[in-house]
Amino acid sequence: MLVSPAILVAILVAVFLAGVRVLQEYERGVIFRFGRFSGVKEAGIRWIIPLVDRMVRISLREIVMDVPPQDVITRDNVSVKVNAVLYFRVLQPEKAVIQVENYLYGTSQLSQTTLRSVCGQAELDELLAERDAINRRLQEIIDLKTEAWGVKVGAVEVKQIDLPTEMQRAMAKQAAAEREKRSKVIHAEGEAQAAQRLAEAARVLAEEPAALQLRYLQTLAEIATENSSTIVFPIPIDILRPFYEMSAMKAASRAQGTPESKG
Repeated sequence: MLVSPAILVAILVAVFLAGVRVLQEYERGVIFRFGRFSGVKEAGIRWIIPLVDRMVRISLREIVMDVPPQDVITRDNVSVKVNAVLYFRVLQPEKAVIQVENYLYGTSQLSQTTLRSVCGQAELDELLAERDAINRRLQEIIDLKTEAWGVKVGAVEVKQIDLPTEMQRAMAKQAAAEREKRSKVIHAEGEAQAAQRLAEAARVLAEEPAALQLRYLQTLAEIATENSSTIVFPIPIDILRPFYEMSAMKAASRAQGTPESKG
């Protein structure tokens, strides 16, 4: 029994259409022929042999994965919860299919265990203050282990560190005590500088008596400006001192001139 040309053409068209695949720009197709790796198809319209070839689609776009919160005990025995976000992409599609069963699940599990390990080796203060160093260490370790899967880890960022309530209260008290200490130190430094300036002013006033009188007059002027009051202004004894000295000099000269007149 002969097959009509129309049926033959229909069969050929069906076989052709069954092998047509369309790959997006961000996708690559890993081809297996009779179970063996055959090659990687680029983006565009591609054709595989039906029932002979099998194609696995792999996305080359960067993947953002949330790492669930992990219970971590730091090196100084503080229990915290730490979560992170992971940025990675596939560079070698064939390895992502052949070397690991599910590269997404494998990268997620590896990130969780590495996060617990790295954070557990650090003290709490280091975990809070040196987050950039922790992020770099996480990225280097995870990237080294996923390299065999054709996966490149671009960055790992620790998102949040949850502390116990007791630890939060203790840290708040420590911060308040630190602020109070800085306030007292600044106040003491100000008192020391003020005392130094007063000592210098006292030395200047001691060397120049007239400066003390000017300062005295300036203080009286300030009091009179601020308050409506009557000020009794006594004459300083220093103003009358020149007259006393002149009288004493005249008396001495007279006493010296009297014996000479008698002779």
